[in-house]
Amino acid sequence: MPGLTATAPFPDDVPVAPLVVIDYQLLLQGDKTEIGKLWRAGTELGFWYLKNHGVEGEVNRMFDLGADSLDLPVEELMKFEQGDNGDSFGYKARGTIQTDANGTRDNVEFLNIAQDDALSWPRPTHRTYPSTVNTHMKDTVIPFVRKSMDVNYTILAIFERQLGLPRGALASLHSTEEPCGSEARCIKTPPNQSSTGVGAHTDFGTLTFLHNRLGGLQVMPSGTQKWLYIKPLFGHAVCNVGDALSIFSGGILRSNVHRVMPPPGAQAQFERYSISFFTRPRNSVILRAQREHSDMVAKAVASAPDGAFETGSTSAEWISRRIRKLRLNNRKGPETWYASMGTEHDGIKRRAGAVALAPSRPV
Repeated sequence: MPGLTATAPFPDDVPVAPLVVIDYQLLLQGDKTEIGKLWRAGTELGFWYLKNHGVEGEVNRMFDLGADSLDLPVEELMKFEQGDNGDSFGYKARGTIQTDANGTRDNVEFLNIAQDDALSWPRPTHRTYPSTVNTHMKDTVIPFVRKSMDVNYTILAIFERQLGLPRGALASLHSTEEPCGSEARCIKTPPNQSSTGVGAHTDFGTLTFLHNRLGGLQVMPSGTQKWLYIKPLFGHAVCNVGDALSIFSGGILRSNVHRVMPPPGAQAQFERYSISFFTRPRNSVILRAQREHSDMVAKAVASAPDGAFETGSTSAEWISRRIRKLRLNNRKGPETWYASMGTEHDGIKRRAGAVALAPSRPV
């Protein structure tokens, strides 16, 4: 199993984010205390741990699939490379995207598998994948995708009720009747690195369901300039709010800035793998606050600057722009980096000299 921490525990001398632990089984039971904890996590830091989610077996198989796939010869993987046009699905080679305004190259590679391709298998909706994925689509990828969808849709339904939205309002924005950008991701970082894996960003979509064995993920709480590690907890996923959900809620739910750095301490000597599932809206959905359907959202929008939650962009356009502007082949200067941003909190834009423009190094 790649990325295990048994021989190198997470160090106890690095700053750690105080994520709350949410019990998924209690959410399913409608436990009001647990729902309250989830709501506070979503509206404050925008990140939380999730235990008892029931996807552990599928996650373990995805780790193996990710290792097998990303160990394929580079010339084979490059047949499935994303390219520079803003496509998300497929293979991303190391060193192809920028991690800051200076154009510093990333040091990770990953493989994105579209939710649509998993659900339409064996007929491709978007693209084809390496042989390792095809071999294990039925026994690994599809079960992981379906269970991850269930988890994220359960959380969406809870946030929907808490926001005072009509039943099914958020679910309808994520229906499978139309293509979307939702995807599973296998990511690999080589050992003994000294710079950023993935630069400071907010997630493109709605909800992220992440599984990792080694440290390296960091979050910057809003209103601060301090990066805090998110410590991996065995059997716990890390979940977070993305841009789309923040916009739909009028900023009530927080899409917070995070990045991927080398694992801390002795963990840095190992390859780092992680498995993610990103839920994103249907491609044609306009990213705008759902204020017509919720007094709470309408009130939040009224207190924000004019147009703050009226992007004029579809979900597909939002994702494509952000990916396209990150690709180094499309870089024209620091302005390209800034054009790749989503709903990053005011700090990362106002503190460009301290955060975005500075070359990324471990804390």
